[in-house]
Amino acid sequence: MNFLAHIYLSGDNDQIKIGNFMADSIKGKKYLKYPEEIQKGIVLHRAIDYYTDTHPVFKQSTKRLFSTYGHYSGIIVDIFYDHFLAANWRKYSGSQLEKYTLDFYALLENNFDILPSKVKSFLPYMINDNWLLSYASIEGIEKVLSGMNRRTGRKSDMHLATKELQEHYQDFQFEFEIFFDEVIVFSKEKILELNEK
Repeated sequence: MNFLAHIYLSGDNDQIKIGNFMADSIKGKKYLKYPEEIQKGIVLHRAIDYYTDTHPVFKQSTKRLFSTYGHYSGIIVDIFYDHFLAANWRKYSGSQLEKYTLDFYALLENNFDILPSKVKSFLPYMINDNWLLSYASIEGIEKVLSGMNRRTGRKSDMHLATKELQEHYQDFQFEFEIFFDEVIVFSKEKILELNEK
């Protein structure tokens, strides 16, 4: 799962959202230095990642890309799934995607001091180009994948994967819908479990 899905799966707790969003920048037990609700978001993020990587439907999606993109396939499918969430946002949320993304950026800006330095460095670009909203279009996904390709030293060719997305669009969407319904249930149960501790 990529940014938009992780934020959405955090529910209504703003601190859990922040923790979930920044979790990839927090290694090992360093999460323990953050406030309890932020910690919950980081733990939730890690649980969602493990659930995703081991889910048979997600694996089915990555298998379609593996011969071309190798170990980058999972990263690409994460982005594809965020596309389907953004493109079908009304099915999953009562709020407009544009308002949801702007509210989330405001939340991050209001809690800027707590963010890891890595997140602080890319946040202005994320807000300026509205990455979360851009996921709704193929062009937006291509731009995200191009940026990720640059960060791999142009070894991954991820920016070319929109070709497979368009060729197998209905298959990927079908798999996303099955998977996402299940990860929503998983995430709600995980949040309840974290709140009971």
